[in-house]
Amino acid sequence: MTRQYSLSYLTLERDPAETIEHAATAGYDYVGVRILPAVEQGKAFPLFRDKALLAETMRRARDTGIGVLDVEIARIDGRSGAEDWLPMLEAAGRLGARTVIAAGDDPDLSRMTDTFAALCAAAAPFGLTVNLEFTPWTALRDARMALDVVTASGAANAEVLIDTIHVARSTTTLDDLRAIPPSRMSYIQICDAPAGVPTSRDELLFTARQERLLPGEGGVDIEAQVAALPASLIVSVEIPSHTRIASVGAAQWARRTLDVSRAAMERFDAARQSPVPARV
Repeated sequence: MTRQYSLSYLTLERDPAETIEHAATAGYDYVGVRILPAVEQGKAFPLFRDKALLAETMRRARDTGIGVLDVEIARIDGRSGAEDWLPMLEAAGRLGARTVIAAGDDPDLSRMTDTFAALCAAAAPFGLTVNLEFTPWTALRDARMALDVVTASGAANAEVLIDTIHVARSTTTLDDLRAIPPSRMSYIQICDAPAGVPTSRDELLFTARQERLLPGEGGVDIEAQVAALPASLIVSVEIPSHTRIASVGAAQWARRTLDVSRAAMERFDAARQSPVPARV
């Protein structure tokens, strides 16, 4: 089994053209692109307005052979609707992206489901799936809720996105991961983090957005999560570390995150394929 790897936007937080160059040099297969911000006034690269950057991104993708795995982010917060995300979807289609990440933060679960279904319908003509991601500090706080919304949406192109740090810091169990149909997943985001679950929202956000760890450096049981999920998933390496990027630079961090993540995944995959010795 040969895994494919994507350099997540959050790992470097660079513009998409530069991200593609770093991904190509490091040996990734895909990249992620943030077109709309994850938070109000957050950093993003609105390619639907910046036609020059869109053209440059498409050129570099073509020249390097690096694909665009995901674009971000559709924030389902009870205020936005599918029409607000249409420019992002159109740009994603131009890039040949595979999927759009959606974040669920609408306290009205029924309305969230309806909005998610409308987003999936809007994404379908561009050949896009929509991956719904849960985070423990939002209304959509665990994998069970995410699967419920994806299932209730009735959309054929709806998927659940698993991020190892969010599993570890939510009430999600390994059985919850096993309950997700393989047809409802296409990739996983991996990273490590310090052991334990922070008690404050600020600490949760700080680690998730600024200082994650390389696989094996922290207390997340990544291997158990990987073993509970389909073996064919693409691996999105999402390991932001503002401290280490400042120290070693973006290019070296891109290489390091891939090298460590690939080595870890190869160990995990080998372990799951090895037969369990029979008891004597």
